[in-house]
Amino acid sequence: MQPDPRRLAHVRDAVLGGGRARGARELIVESWRRSLAARIDPDRHEAPVVLDPAEVADRRGAHPLAAALPVLRETLVGIADEAQHVMIVTDADGTVLWCEGATSVRGLAERVRLTEGTCWAEEAIGTNAMGTALAVGRPVTVHSAEHLVRTYHGWTCAASPVRDPDTGRTVGVVDVSGPLSSTHPAMVALVSAAARLAEGQLQVRLAARDERLRSVNMRHLIGLRGEPGALLSPTGRVLAAEPHGLLTSRVDVGDGRVRLADGREAVLERLDEGYLLRVPRRGARRPVLALRFLGEVAASLDGRPLPLSLRHAELLTALALHPRGLTAEQVALHVYGERGNPATVRAELHRLRDRLGGVLLTRPYRLAAHVRGDFLDVRDAVRSGDVGAAAAAYRGELLARSDAPVVCEEREELAAALRRGVLERGDVSALWAFGLVAEDAAVLERLVRLLPRTDPRREVAAARLRRALA
Repeated sequence: MQPDPRRLAHVRDAVLGGGRARGARELIVESWRRSLAARIDPDRHEAPVVLDPAEVADRRGAHPLAAALPVLRETLVGIADEAQHVMIVTDADGTVLWCEGATSVRGLAERVRLTEGTCWAEEAIGTNAMGTALAVGRPVTVHSAEHLVRTYHGWTCAASPVRDPDTGRTVGVVDVSGPLSSTHPAMVALVSAAARLAEGQLQVRLAARDERLRSVNMRHLIGLRGEPGALLSPTGRVLAAEPHGLLTSRVDVGDGRVRLADGREAVLERLDEGYLLRVPRRGARRPVLALRFLGEVAASLDGRPLPLSLRHAELLTALALHPRGLTAEQVALHVYGERGNPATVRAELHRLRDRLGGVLLTRPYRLAAHVRGDFLDVRDAVRSGDVGAAAAAYRGELLARSDAPVVCEEREELAAALRRGVLERGDVSALWAFGLVAEDAAVLERLVRLLPRTDPRREVAAARLRRALA
């Protein structure tokens, strides 16, 4: 049985006048107090428009609940149509991104700004199911005069927050709203069930993303060669660990270092997606030098950023490709070609050693570190026949602005081997990953032929192909 709107209006007016809240739910009274503290005018306020239609479209495309919209429509829109309600989905700020339902009710909703682009947080429009559900973090029904703003006393709304299964944070709210005459007491239970279904959909997508990250990054964990370590998601969840049980389910990745329960300090190395956590053995620790030279120039030493000039990046590329070491004469030939001068190379290596400390050894010049490079990963994946992993890790040409012989040779061999691999394999995912980066006409042509016309990637590939041919 629904509360009597006239009694609710009497209680609301008494509270607003400074009287006691007899008969009002504590949840609603607390919301009224928050709303009044935010200076919401109960008689003159209306939901503010915070996004124009183009901004709504952009926000929808990037929002995680876009993936759950089909299950929400299937669960709620049909019932909302029959009950003369609208289904509403907001983001975590209370901004309405979707409002769907019968045309007649949509018209009523639009008259009171219950539509896309408006903000329904409590501090924007006072007590309402969407804003209050965000404020308290649980399902809420707001009936008639429980709304602080008088404009909405003819409406009843039921809302439930939806949480990200990865972080646990609220990503939005699912709501069903409609006129008092068509409301049903079971609506809040239905909305809560729909929110749980949406969370289940997000969990399925998260599991698929985790499996992809494990597949792409497992070689990093294997490369520790028995040293304790783990693969982490971008938010610090443990995806794989060696040995099993090394860590709890989540790690704080905020400062680049992690203290384990036994007192050991682990080092975090950032990957393209996620992290590699490494636990150096006591007394046998080697620093980690991470190089990202495909499509960019970035490096880190034990997780700390290491700014590099192009010349120093070229030197590190030469040393990474020759782990047993090089003489000054050999480095000069690799980096400068026939015009190379060993004396110049020694000066450059001395400056680089000032940056790296004991990581750069001499006689011969070599790196005393675990060297992890994106170009090394691609090369190893190609050689092992894992074309899919190689294509996923290929972010662009190796040091594209460099004309150092060692870089040019590796750049050309890497691109040619990967191109040959993706064309021979004919895997759409590998063709897509490599084709968009390399903009290779043959790869893009194969991709256009393989993708169905209904796949949105086909038009992107076709546009890139036209550009490549031009």
